Amino acid sequence: MLIDSWMVTVLIVMTLCGAMGGAGLKAYATTRKRLHVLMGLGFYGTGALLNIVLLKFLPLTVVLPANALTYVWTLILARMVFKEKVGPLRWIGVACIMGGLYLLVF
Repeated sequence: MLIDSWMVTVLIVMTLCGAMGGAGLKAYATTRKRLHVLMGLGFYGTGALLNIVLLKFLPLTVVLPANALTYVWTLILARMVFKEKVGPLRWIGVACIMGGLYLLVF
């Protein structure tokens, strides 16, 4: 099956929204700023809506596994935004996820 470039873009944005949603809720847990929880929920909702749109055009066997990219974004956000330490095994995990996604999507 051929996946158009716009579908790949929407898949990437969908998973980024999921990770940003988690980051917003993490920020709320530490700061208790209402804006953070609203942003987190907004990003989660946007990601869910994009998921629904993608399911109209792609099979579930592509869209659901592609959600694994959310773990990659989450690791990057945790490192960059929250200054969490990310060990080498986690980076190896990211490489495995990316390899698996390549096999599933392309």
